[in-house]
Amino acid sequence: MIVQRLKGQHALVTGANGGIGLAITEAYLTEGAYCTSVDLSTTASAEMQALQTRFPEQLHYQALDITNIQAVQALVNQASAAQGVIDILVNNAALFDMAPLLESHEAMYDKLFAVNVKGMFFTMQVVLQGLVDAGKTGSIINLSSQAGRRGEALVSHYCASKAAVISYTQSAALAMAPHGIRVNAISPGVIDTPMWAHVDGLFAKYEGLQKGEKKIAVGKAVPLGRMGFPQDVAGAAVFLASSESA
Repeated sequence: MIVQRLKGQHALVTGANGGIGLAITEAYLTEGAYCTSVDLSTTASAEMQALQTRFPEQLHYQALDITNIQAVQALVNQASAAQGVIDILVNNAALFDMAPLLESHEAMYDKLFAVNVKGMFFTMQVVLQGLVDAGKTGSIINLSSQAGRRGEALVSHYCASKAAVISYTQSAALAMAPHGIRVNAISPGVIDTPMWAHVDGLFAKYEGLQKGEKKIAVGKAVPLGRMGFPQDVAGAAVFLASSESA
């Protein structure tokens, strides 16, 4: 008999329309969770639509701009009324951009920090408030990055934003421990997602490389000899959401 580790749990996954967020949504559904999966796009991707066909009673996809805190609160209220208090939050939505340090302008900073930091923090806060008000335990999983653990000359704003995710996660874990709520972050290395076409193009521009060259190089630099897959991260996210990580 297969034991579904998240059966009866309600998960909110942001940035869910592709890549890591989509893989986590699929893993959570397979483990029996009900998923409220959101992304900026009003149109579900073909992969998300396929999941909706497979799990019609467990999955609800909705467009959401996580930088709009009022919209986040409304979504959480609506989802909680429909399926119960959100037990699991996966803060996955993020943007990437890069430029030489002296060309990293204010608009780039504002754009990255609005999503990667502000949206992450206040989405976490809204979900945590719901858990505390309901007297429930739960699990918050914030997606940081290896970039949050060290700076890179061309990637200053993104690295700083992901370092902020780690710091907020540590603070929230301490604040929520008395409530029995776990707060963790996952800091993936290089993961082969659709975003990498954008990342690779930027590296090609600023490092004078051919398109595809950076992606091949970073994959070879990984000790296992390949980039990670979204499903690699999903496995960690299932563990952290489950009682196995208590």
